[in-house]
Amino acid sequence: MKQIILAEDHKVIRNGVKMLLESTQQYQVLHEASNGQEVIDALNKGLIPDLIVSDIGMPVMDGITMLTELKQSYPQIPVLIMSMMESDANLYQTIKAGARGFLTKSVDADELFFAISRLMVGERYICSSLAIPIIDHVIEKELVPNFKMRSSDFSSREIEILQLIGQGLTNVEMADKLFISKRTVEGHRQSLIDKTGARNTAVLMRFAYANGIID
Repeated sequence: MKQIILAEDHKVIRNGVKMLLESTQQYQVLHEASNGQEVIDALNKGLIPDLIVSDIGMPVMDGITMLTELKQSYPQIPVLIMSMMESDANLYQTIKAGARGFLTKSVDADELFFAISRLMVGERYICSSLAIPIIDHVIEKELVPNFKMRSSDFSSREIEILQLIGQGLTNVEMADKLFISKRTVEGHRQSLIDKTGARNTAVLMRFAYANGIID
């Protein structure tokens, strides 16, 4: 049976989470704490759990300060943060401080148990309600760079290359069509990548369409 230290200053919530965890017969709440200092004190007395589940906003010592202390003295113990604070800033702050996982208190029991199982085997977990917007943001940033360029920033040959890439032509086919060498085509492609910051052809084309460089 895996042992957990549960840190939550609201007793009703703490009791509810404890009952939920222990109802599985897989987890035992080894110690209950109402703030981060009580967690540190318990560890210093020799209580070493498999996992710490903690809130962020607590009196005396909050979750962020607790994470910083744990990172220094007990880095081997994974910490899962459960919080009402659902902003990206809180997520980044807790992960940077050393948390291995982050859940909002609106998650259901299945996601809680799944998150715990992931942390128990050394992985990280962020609840889907926060992870999906982060992924969407990364994709958007990757596909559409946040700086703008105009067609005048490209040579006529580079625009020709973009148009032919959009038509699906290979480097060899473009070289034949434009009566230039394959190496010259490759040079133009690299120049386009350097100018736009695109990492691959798909991103390059998305950039070109988004910025109106080609129709």
